[in-house]
Amino acid sequence: MPSMQRRMSIADITRPGFATPWGAPSAPPFPFTFRNAEILTLVYRTDFEAIEALLPPPLEPTGEAVLIHIYKMNDTDWLGPYGEANVMVGAALPGTEIVGAYSPYLFLSSDGGIIQGREVHGQPKKLGEPRLEARGDLWVGTVVRNGIDVVTGTLAYKQRRDTLDALARAMPFATNINLKAVDHIDGRPAIRQLTSRRLSDVVVHECWSGPCSVELRPNVQAPVFRLPVRDMLDGFYWRADFTLVAGSIIHDYLAGEEP
Repeated sequence: MPSMQRRMSIADITRPGFATPWGAPSAPPFPFTFRNAEILTLVYRTDFEAIEALLPPPLEPTGEAVLIHIYKMNDTDWLGPYGEANVMVGAALPGTEIVGAYSPYLFLSSDGGIIQGREVHGQPKKLGEPRLEARGDLWVGTVVRNGIDVVTGTLAYKQRRDTLDALARAMPFATNINLKAVDHIDGRPAIRQLTSRRLSDVVVHECWSGPCSVELRPNVQAPVFRLPVRDMLDGFYWRADFTLVAGSIIHDYLAGEEP
């Protein structure tokens, strides 16, 4: 953390990881680590056309599965404890070997997490209230936005031991793809990119699976309902440590254009 007894320099501004405000940045620099994160992952089948409608070209759908991760982040560098929800659909970039999961919707209860995700990854993060809790013999995950419970998911409490390999068969979610869109102050497009990142130093402490339930409620500010539930599949509860590191630009829509 820079001392506020000196003036900000151009070297400060141009170094990797710089974020405002000066001396108390909102967005953490890479890398930062999540410890003892609890995740409820809901898997269901939707309409192929619904996924296709949400994918930015040239991405193409790889199936009909939807993953909704509801995280209880218990101990995170810089950000502290908070809740997060990431909605993912399978996607591939034609002409490359890149296959992963595209995120059309994300919701967080952390302002720093929202800022970091939007400014750095280009993730479509919005303020929400994701919660994960055990209610007797049931895991219950909810995502609330504008006072409306837009996602409710359930999974029986620790009935079947499993591994993340089973979850990865539904979708190669370890590679997360996002659409980064930033304008210049004069309104011209500044950044239009597809970005990709993978978590590092992943340590899974436990993983359980079983049939899950998923209920979606309409909200135009959190339109997860655009991926309707057609068939409920397995859900997973898992607890892990992982580190968020720098990713890569996999497609630049403005490449070759005048700045």
